[in-house]
Amino acid sequence: MLFQFKKIVVLLVLILVFSSCEKDDSISPVVTPEVVAEFKANLSELNLFSGNLNELIISDKAFEYNINTTLFSDYAHKQRIIALPTGTSLQFNGDGLPIFPDNTVIAKTFYYNIDERDLSLGKTIIETRILIKINDNWETGNYVWNANQTEATLDSEGSTQPITWIDTDGNPNPSSYKIPSSTDCFTCHSNSDRILPIGPKLRSMNFNINGVNQLEQFISNQQLTGVTSSSSVRSLPNWEDTSLSLETRARAYIDINCAHCHIPGGTCADQSSLNLAFETTLEDSNILDQTTLIDYRISFFLEGISMPYIGTSMRHTEGLDLVQSYLNTLN
Repeated sequence: MLFQFKKIVVLLVLILVFSSCEKDDSISPVVTPEVVAEFKANLSELNLFSGNLNELIISDKAFEYNINTTLFSDYAHKQRIIALPTGTSLQFNGDGLPIFPDNTVIAKTFYYNIDERDLSLGKTIIETRILIKINDNWETGNYVWNANQTEATLDSEGSTQPITWIDTDGNPNPSSYKIPSSTDCFTCHSNSDRILPIGPKLRSMNFNINGVNQLEQFISNQQLTGVTSSSSVRSLPNWEDTSLSLETRARAYIDINCAHCHIPGGTCADQSSLNLAFETTLEDSNILDQTTLIDYRISFFLEGISMPYIGTSMRHTEGLDLVQSYLNTLN
């Protein structure tokens, strides 16, 4: 009888052990949700970020990109990310925009550090602009962050938000940041009546970050295919690189800040003969014929009259000084 009892005890122990092992084996690793390629009511529903939304931790299903010469947006900082559908990649298509697969999501988040002297004080996030490629067409949407920095909601109307940030010299910088409407987004991103991304051209992303070429990293990660080396792609220079010539720096600045409208097919193509793409020769750009007008339109800020036409609420002192210095050499 005692022997039978011991056998039962041993069997129960074995059952418990195997049951425990089965439970352990059934525990699955945490799976990162796929990025949602549609405009939901809230930014969090797109799964672009992990953890607390305001920490802007990029999902494993997306990756960050940067550009060498950046568009001026009232001194705001920007985080740029691309989310590609699983198993796809950007496809090489020359120095300009790569071919993006359908259901690509591009996100750009605009924020200000509260105090540039002490980044531990945090940031104020204003908006996250979204481009989604749907059935071979790009669509735009804009998410505006709430005051508590816990969520951003889809908004097509546009608005103006007061913001104050402290620069590296300790000076407060109050401004009225303009969040674009859907119409504003179309104005800047339209070319031949089709919406296109502006920033992520391969020539704008072809530069070193912390000693590693960004395009080489994309190629290595199979995020960019159809090209084997960054040397096959031209580079748009950094306008802040003072080792370059004045003309090179100014034309690079003009390219990223003006050329999306002032190129063939751009929004301003019917009103202006300017072709301000960096690779356009000076003679073909028509800058020489319009130096006085260009200098005047960038010399002050008055929305709807000065240049840039939209997208900013102030003069960019450093950039415009550069451009005006360049224009002075052409007179």
